[in-house]
Amino acid sequence: MTSKEYQDIISKPKKKSKYNSKATTTEDGYFPSQKELNRWNKLKLKDRAGLITALSRQVRFNLAGVAYISDFVYFDIETKVWIVEDAKGFKTKEYKNKKTLMKNLLGIEIKET
Repeated sequence: MTSKEYQDIISKPKKKSKYNSKATTTEDGYFPSQKELNRWNKLKLKDRAGLITALSRQVRFNLAGVAYISDFVYFDIETKVWIVEDAKGFKTKEYKNKKTLMKNLLGIEIKET
């Protein structure tokens, strides 16, 4: 076996994301998409400006045995409302079901960006 043949066998092509998203890791953690990272950066600016507070990522909600993990949760100081936000590129059937459960069980409307 030649070196080229060996390299061809062991080198696997990078698997493409199901929804063509590009994952990124920063000092703030892992982001499964550029859209989610961009939104995080905008929310951090709002937090620093004092427009929102209690900014959190990946907050878990229990929906009668089903887990929903939001992208972001924060308190909007102007409206005095807690916001649960999801940076959505593609709405899967599973996400739509969890969004309905959030509304029906907890009375929480998910903001999609």
